[in-house]
Amino acid sequence: MFRIHVERVVGKDIDTVFEAIADHASYDRFPGVSRSVLIEEGKDEKNGTGALRVIGAGRLELTERITRFERPNRMHYHIEKSSPFSVQHTKGEIVLTPEGEQTRVTWTSEGAVQVPLLGRMMDRMAERSFSKAFSSLLKSIEKL
Repeated sequence: MFRIHVERVVGKDIDTVFEAIADHASYDRFPGVSRSVLIEEGKDEKNGTGALRVIGAGRLELTERITRFERPNRMHYHIEKSSPFSVQHTKGEIVLTPEGEQTRVTWTSEGAVQVPLLGRMMDRMAERSFSKAFSSLLKSIEKL
């Protein structure tokens, strides 16, 4: 099982940070993201609850559904499909807290890579690579 926890204070206000994280179709502007497409719009907001997005990073492709969307403080998601390997996703949560003119972002993702014999090793690789990728995304938001 993988457990990813990234926490960082970003030098931007909470509305700017939330909008950058919520704008799924623009993720391809971030390092390492090769594809980002909004497949289905959300119920109340384009990128809100119910929205379905596909995010690609090289050969990896994740199809994620937004399951909770509370502007500007919280967004939950669930990985419904992934390739080239399957992921059983149990938790995806992004929480934003204002700290003056800055924003504390806490991202948590949990699950398990579903590959016989190699799953545990791939879980550890996923922890490292996704932690690095999300940290890089937050650094990029700071430069907006």
